[in-house]
Amino acid sequence: MEITEEQYARIKDSLPVQRGNVSLSNLQVLNAILYVAEQGCKWRGLPKRFGPWHTIYMRMNRWSKNGVLDRVFEQLQAEQLVRIRIEAFSLDSTSVKVHPDGTGALKKTAPKPSADPAEAGTPRFIWLPRMLGRP
Repeated sequence: MEITEEQYARIKDSLPVQRGNVSLSNLQVLNAILYVAEQGCKWRGLPKRFGPWHTIYMRMNRWSKNGVLDRVFEQLQAEQLVRIRIEAFSLDSTSVKVHPDGTGALKKTAPKPSADPAEAGTPRFIWLPRMLGRP
């Protein structure tokens, strides 16, 4: 699922312009992102031909925060360069946190002391000191 130079020329307007001393082109980064999306591998598992994984991850992270990735994938699908169909997905309980009120757990409440001691009733037990033996 890599795109060629000709295909990249059709969508390059949706990517930011590169400035300064950049080691990886937008095409290389985009192909690396598509590789991770297709293979489902970790960033550290990227083949060396794509370049340093950390550089690719940082640029992808910036693009996703700025909305660039949304524009790129919309453009890729509009040009019919990449077709993506989500068939199934799963959510892991370690990544989806639920508030304790939503789990149906009992509330932890402290016993409320009554204003009238007689209302509380008689004590159920009394501690009495006992001597076990005579000295």
